[in-house]
Amino acid sequence: MGDTQKSETVSTKLERIAEQARENPELVFISLVHLMDVDFLREAFHRLRKDTAPGIDGMMAKKYAENLDENLLNLHERLAHKKYRATPVKRVWLDEDDGKKRPIGITVLEDKIVQRAVAMLMGAVYEQDFYDFSYGFRQGRSPHNALHVLRERCMKMGIGWIIDLDVSGCFDNIEHGKLLDIIKQRINDGGIIRLIGKWLHAGVMEGEILSYSEKGTPQGGVISPLLANIYLHHVLDEWFEREVKPLMRGRVFIVRFADDAVIGCELEYDARRVKEVLPKRFGRYGLTVHPQKTKLVRFRKPRKEDDAGKNGTFDYLGFTHYWAKSRRGYWVIKRKTMEKRWRRIVKATWEWCRHKRHEPLEYQYKKLCQKLRGHFQYYAIRGNYRTLEKVREYVRKAWRYWLHRRSRKRRMTWERFVKLELSYSLPKPRIIHAI
Repeated sequence: MGDTQKSETVSTKLERIAEQARENPELVFISLVHLMDVDFLREAFHRLRKDTAPGIDGMMAKKYAENLDENLLNLHERLAHKKYRATPVKRVWLDEDDGKKRPIGITVLEDKIVQRAVAMLMGAVYEQDFYDFSYGFRQGRSPHNALHVLRERCMKMGIGWIIDLDVSGCFDNIEHGKLLDIIKQRINDGGIIRLIGKWLHAGVMEGEILSYSEKGTPQGGVISPLLANIYLHHVLDEWFEREVKPLMRGRVFIVRFADDAVIGCELEYDARRVKEVLPKRFGRYGLTVHPQKTKLVRFRKPRKEDDAGKNGTFDYLGFTHYWAKSRRGYWVIKRKTMEKRWRRIVKATWEWCRHKRHEPLEYQYKKLCQKLRGHFQYYAIRGNYRTLEKVREYVRKAWRYWLHRRSRKRRMTWERFVKLELSYSLPKPRIIHAI
C-alpha cells in the first residue's frame, strides 16, 4: 500500500510539471531537482531493468535492493549536499552471431537511478514539446507506428519525392556545449544541468584505460535517448516545422525515429531545396549529413504500369518501401524486409549452426525458434510474408546442413530431417502487424 501511495505521489508531481509545460510552452523551468526526494528515487529504481550487467563497481540491482531504503537515503544525501559523483561507463564488446563485435556501455546502478529520475522530470516537460512525428524512445510509440504514418501520408498527401536522411554517427557527435544550451532554453535548473554535465564528462573505462570525449551522449546511459531526442528536436523537428514548412510550395511531412528520418515532399522543387540546406543545418550543430547515403528518391503514385518503373525505392526502419499493385488492382505502397537485413540473419544463423552443431538437439531447436520468432516479431507486417518464408527456409536448410556435417556415421539426409521435423518443426511466420 505504501509503495502505491508513493508511486501516486511521484505521478502527481510529474503530471503537475507536464500540465505547466503544456499550458505554457515558453515557460523555463528553474526549480525541478528539489522534487527528487527519496520516494522519487525509489520510483526511479523500480522503473529500471533489473537484469542488466553491473558497471565497474559490480553492484547488482538485487544486492542493492536488500538495503534499498538505506541506500537511497544515502544517495539522496550525496545529491542534496553535492557530493554525488558520476562513475565512468564500462565498455564491453559483445560477440554477434555473424562473428563481429559491437561495443556497449554499462553504467553503474546508482548512476542509472539518478539518470532515470532526471529523465522522468525532463520527460514530463519535453513530452509536451515533442512533435507527433517523433517516435523514437518515447513511451507508447514504436517503429511500427512510424511506418504506418509514413505510408499513410505518402499515399494521402500526393507525395512525389522522398528525402532519405542519413546522419553519420549522430549519438557520438552531439556537442556537449550546444546540448546544454538547448536544454537551458526550457529547463534551466542548476542542479539538473550539473548532473547532466557530470554524466557527459564521466568518461569511458575499457579494461584499465579511461578515456574522455568532448562530444557524444553518455554511452549506455539511461538518459542518453532523451538527450539525443532533445538535440534532434531542436536541430531538425522545430526547424522543419517553423522555418521550412512555411516556405514550401507543396505539401510536405517528416517522420523521425531517433536519428532515422524521412522527409516527404509533394514537389521536386521543394525536395531539392530541403536536401540542399540539410548539411548546413546539421553542420551548425556538429552533425554530418552523409552525402552518399542521404538520397532524393522519386516516389509518386504511378498512373500506369510504365510509371512504376520510374519510381525509386527507399529503406526505413528495416524495410524497403516501394509502389506496387494490390490484389484488387490498386496502386499501394508495400514494404518488405531490407535485403541486407534478411541476408544478415541468414548469414548469422549459418555461422551459429556451424559453431553449435555438436550441442544437444533440444538446445539447438530452442535457440533457433527464439531467433526466428524474434525476427518475425518485428518484420511480420502485411505484404512481407514471402520474405519471412524465405528466411525460415534458409534457416531450415542451414540447420539441416550442419546437422548433416556433425557426424560421419549418422548423416542427416533430407529424408531423416523431414522425419525429425515432425517433432522439431521451426515456427512458421504469421502476420502480426497489419499496417
